[in-house]
Amino acid sequence: MSEPQMNEGEERSLEATLRPASLGEYIGQGEAKRSLTTLLQAARERGEAADHLLLHGPPGLGKTTLAAIVAHELGVQIRFTSGTAIDHGGDLAAILTNLLPRQVLFIDEIHRLGRAVEEVLYPAMEDRSIDIVIGKGPSAQPLRLEVPPFTLIGATTRIGMLSAPLRDRFGAVQRLDFYADDELTAIVQRSAGILGVSVTGEAAALIAARSRGTPRIANRLLRRVRDEVQVAGSSEITLERAAKALAGLQIDDAGLDATDRKLLQMMLDKFDGGPVGVAAMAALLGESPDTLEDVFEPFLLRIGFLDRTPQGRVVTERGRTHLGRGSASLWSGS
Repeated sequence: MSEPQMNEGEERSLEATLRPASLGEYIGQGEAKRSLTTLLQAARERGEAADHLLLHGPPGLGKTTLAAIVAHELGVQIRFTSGTAIDHGGDLAAILTNLLPRQVLFIDEIHRLGRAVEEVLYPAMEDRSIDIVIGKGPSAQPLRLEVPPFTLIGATTRIGMLSAPLRDRFGAVQRLDFYADDELTAIVQRSAGILGVSVTGEAAALIAARSRGTPRIANRLLRRVRDEVQVAGSSEITLERAAKALAGLQIDDAGLDATDRKLLQMMLDKFDGGPVGVAAMAALLGESPDTLEDVFEPFLLRIGFLDRTPQGRVVTERGRTHLGRGSASLWSGS
């Protein structure tokens, strides 16, 4: 069954339309929402920039979406960048000095900022100023520049890699956790409404259950299932049609995709299930260790298919049992 293809720009545009614009529309992460509601209300009442905010947790849980919501709730603009895009202190200085008063600056993968860049950020966060050096050698002159009041929102999947001085300068730190199936079901139903797709409650629940606890994946699977159902000439996503479409996408009943199963199977075949080091696991997948730890490992640990030991990662008995079920029946669509 062929699948309509979308280019990367279309995918990003469509994903953006599914993002909630306010805390009232945002589903899940109740603790974070309660904390942010208080923080934002206090900032609005004082007419000040909100405290700097650090969001951490696995990819796809809504860190970028929450940053945009914070800006929307404060009635200010947001500037997006990432730790990998800021190579030098001068790059960050240019960004900071061009911010509007009370504007939100969002830095994704903030743990990837270099130490020299962090040194520029510290006084900006605390004193709203930055110190730069003009020239080189004996003629070099220090210069202090004022920075308008702003709110820094940092996002990271690796809070342990953040330096203590930077972490301590955030006024609020929020961890985003994996979503429950009922929350993801509500997200699927909301997104289906935005997309103009009819989906039954059972089908929405099935898509949610195979979404790895992650809204981004839930929305992606919904779009792919919609494509499969549309190409098949149907107008509604039913439980049967959703199951058949997910089987075609090789998403099994635990939410594992072909890459997850390949990793676990190769660990069993080559290392008898472990223990296996992260570098060896990444080599099995042909991925970087960072990708393994950020994208694949958190979910496999969460559902109990992998375990961490001092010697390395191990496929659990639960993971072994899952792989031994006879995977061919999982994609038959029956």
